Amino acid sequence: MTMNDISTSTGTTAGTGSGATLEERGAEAAVLAVIDGVFAAWADNDADAAVASYAPDATALLPGTYLEGREAVRTAMAAAFAGPLKGAHVIHDVLSVRFSGTGTALVVNRAGLVLAGETEPRGENRALDSWVLSEKDGAWQIRAFHNVPENAG
Repeated sequence: MTMNDISTSTGTTAGTGSGATLEERGAEAAVLAVIDGVFAAWADNDADAAVASYAPDATALLPGTYLEGREAVRTAMAAAFAGPLKGAHVIHDVLSVRFSGTGTALVVNRAGLVLAGETEPRGENRALDSWVLSEKDGAWQIRAFHNVPENAG
């Protein structure tokens, strides 16, 4: 399976197969649009846009780092985009979208960080991500993000 560029999400969408209702398919599309928006912001190196869909109390767990709150995530991303990740973008492939009750989505994707001047991610820049989103006032928000190296373990 190959990863797709920024705004294209493909893969297995567990829980919303051919028997899914129109409402479920619409919820899945809305959730994937949020994830795609984060990766599009990466391509623009725009920390504000990258966290626009994060809930104020969202968390991000990265290898060796725990970020608590949207502002902490934004600050870390802004520093990375100004430094080692300047000009970087992420390619990703959604592996699974599941809904746990009404208004809660769990997304798993495979991602690859493509650094400036590179055409594809190096092995050490490949990861597996999990996302928890919830619906509030008709909009999906990222509540938690978790990233681990793909080759961990």
